[in-house]
Order: sequence, then structure tokens, then C-alpha cells
Amino acid sequence: MAKTAYCLLVLFVVIGLAGCADVPPDLPASDQLAEHPAVIPRPRPTQQPLAQLPRGGRQIFPAYQLVAFVGAPGSPALGPLDSNLDERARRLERLASSYRTGRRILPVLELIVVTAQGAPGRDGKYRSRIDPRQIDKYLATARKYRMLLMLDVQPGRATPLDEVRRLEPWLKQPDVGLAVDPEWEVGAGQVPGRVFGRTTGTELNGIGAYLSALVTRYRLPEKLFVFHQLAKPIVRDEASLRTHPGVATVKSVDGIGNRGQKLATYRGLTKTIPKGIRPGFKLFYQEDTRHGALMTPAQVLAVRPQPELVIYE
Repeated sequence: MAKTAYCLLVLFVVIGLAGCADVPPDLPASDQLAEHPAVIPRPRPTQQPLAQLPRGGRQIFPAYQLVAFVGAPGSPALGPLDSNLDERARRLERLASSYRTGRRILPVLELIVVTAQGAPGRDGKYRSRIDPRQIDKYLATARKYRMLLMLDVQPGRATPLDEVRRLEPWLKQPDVGLAVDPEWEVGAGQVPGRVFGRTTGTELNGIGAYLSALVTRYRLPEKLFVFHQLAKPIVRDEASLRTHPGVATVKSVDGIGNRGQKLATYRGLTKTIPKGIRPGFKLFYQEDTRHGALMTPAQVLAVRPQPELVIYE
């Protein structure tokens, strides 16, 4: 009996130790945990929301009708954006509201940041550049009123793409577009203003591809890219011009003269507009009114093809 009682006591002790063990029966013992470490799930990185256009969305067309003022600080001859930016922005907003056609309105401040000059300058490029602090000032106004800022380049003898690349600190922003004015792009031995400058479809494609790369790299909304054209010879080999992912390209026809002449220029230059390129139309407060009253928004909207960007200079 004593032997049996002793065996039962040993059995109870063993069972008790097993029941009080720190390691549950279904997990490995402590000497095995190093070989089987616990797997702790890592938190997933938070996806940053994609940047939007100033008034919402990520595509400019066909969602928006664009209406722009152009100019440069202290230069009233270049357009209404010369001073009093808050007043000009409010004025642009009122004007843009007259262009409602079922689309939303997106006003644009077109700031001339590189201006062609009649003198060579220190580097012989026949152009001047704006103070970067002025660009920041105009951008702040555009953001205050939820508008796009568009940086305009008149290259002179400089290489357009070189001038555009210098603007990358602003062009990589979601609310900054680009315009180039090849009328002021001249070659060696030429002076801006004495001859009409010119560009090619290939050169414009290079700029468009550069902007497209920025859109991809910085996950930007659609980027506005405008090229101005006053006459057919200003853009050679236009048929080679193509669209680029993430870039909304606009051909702005800058016709001058009376209303009949402006419309004839517009019709002539939009007949050969490449597929996917949007039409734009420019009005001049000074030059146009020498020949009569400025065209009204209703008259502009009646033009065919209907301009998707209207610029006032």
C-alpha cells in the first residue's frame, strides 16, 4: 500500500507541474523559441492622397473651361497681370464666370517669366528672367483664389528646354503649368522683334515629354502645356506634334487685327491642329480695340472649333 501511495503522489506532482508551466502545452518550450520567433505583422505604409487641381479632379479636359490673364510685374504693356494681383484675380474670376458652358471654370494666371529682349544681355541670349520671388508671389495669389499659375517663356536665343528646366522647382507643383511663345525664339544672328521666331513639332515634343516625366515622377494631376502661334511658319513640322501622358496641350492662336482677320487666322491655324491638341484663342485689350469693340465671351464661344482656353492680354 505504501508503495502504491508513493507512486500516486509522484504522478500528482508531475501533473501539477505540467498544469502550472508558463509555456502552454501547444507552444514550443523556451529552449525552442529562439528557433521559432514570433512573426509580428508590419504596419502597411500609408498611401499619400494624390494631388488635385485647384478646383478639384486630376484632369483639365474635358472637365474645365480655361480663361486666363497674362502679364508680368510692372509691365502693363504685356497684359493685365502687372500689379494689384488680388484685384486682377477677382476681375478674372468675374470674367471667367461669363464662359460657363456646362463645364466648370478654371481661371489661369499666365506669368511671363522669361522675356525676349532687343539687346543681347550678359550671356548674349537676348532674354531676361524674372526674379524667382515674383514667381512665388504670383503662385501665392493663384493658390489664394484656387487658380492655375502658368509660366510663360519667350526664349530669345536661349534653348527653350533649358529655360523650362530651370523652372522645375515650380513645374513640379500640381497647380503650375507652362506656356512657350516661339514667336520670340530666334536663331544666331537674329534679334527678337525684328523677325518672327519659330519652333518645330520635334522641339515641342521634347518639352511635352519633359513635362510628362514630371507628372509621373511627382504623381501630379494633368499638366497644362500651351504653345502660342501667330502665323503658320512659326511652328514647322506641326504634324509631328503628339500628345504626352499626363499633359494637356493647347495651341493658342494669337491672331491680331480686326475681328474678321482674327477669326480668319484662327480658322486657318486650327484646320491642321494635330489630334488630341486643344484649341485656344487670345484677345488683346489694346491691339484688338484699335479695330472695334473687344469680342464678348458669347462671341468667342460661338467660334468653331470652340476655344477651350481663352487668354486676355
